[in-house]
Amino acid sequence: MKNIKAIIFDAYGTLFDVNSAAEKCKDKIGDKWEGFANYWRTTQLEYTWLRSLMKRHKNFWQVTEESLDKSMKAYEIDSSMRNELLDLYKILSTFEEVPEVLKSLKEKNYKLAILSNGTPSLLNQLVKSNNLENIFDDIFSIEEVGVYKPDSKVYDIPIKKYNIKKNEVAFLSANTWDVSGGGNYGYNSIWVNRNNNTFDNLDYVPKNQIKDLSKLLDII
Repeated sequence: MKNIKAIIFDAYGTLFDVNSAAEKCKDKIGDKWEGFANYWRTTQLEYTWLRSLMKRHKNFWQVTEESLDKSMKAYEIDSSMRNELLDLYKILSTFEEVPEVLKSLKEKNYKLAILSNGTPSLLNQLVKSNNLENIFDDIFSIEEVGVYKPDSKVYDIPIKKYNIKKNEVAFLSANTWDVSGGGNYGYNSIWVNRNNNTFDNLDYVPKNQIKDLSKLLDII
């Protein structure tokens, strides 16, 4: 990892807790809030992959709305909560260690960036609501290429911007398919395994696995 010039982070599930919107409504949703949150996230991801395969792109906010509508029906959640859940999704919380780790990395000479499925406006709002505006050199969105991860066109974006080699990137994601996508592309992918999950069999095994971002400081 000594040749690393850029540290690039996935956003959803890696920096920002995708379940925090539903968790903030758990008093209204009840005990099923966590199952609902996971279903919403899984449906959202499935829609991004299916739309990429069908070449029928919609932006991430549209996908988020449509996957929420399905999830609310599946879990029989009152439609009156729709706007509240969507508003909370725009201001997802970071995981606890994230702000301090990012500030520590900022003091070093790496390029720091986000590479995400999210739209530019969504990502900028997330960064602002968590007081991270002065951390990142760039916030890259798949909207630049109109296709979702793990398409290689997405991983090309920072390489072209920074004019660096693929193996000069440390790429962090909590999503195993994204770690594999970046790793197969040529990044040094690091798996942020927050939930002690099992890695997928997708022709890539990350050399580094960490439980949260605080462990990144031991690797870089």
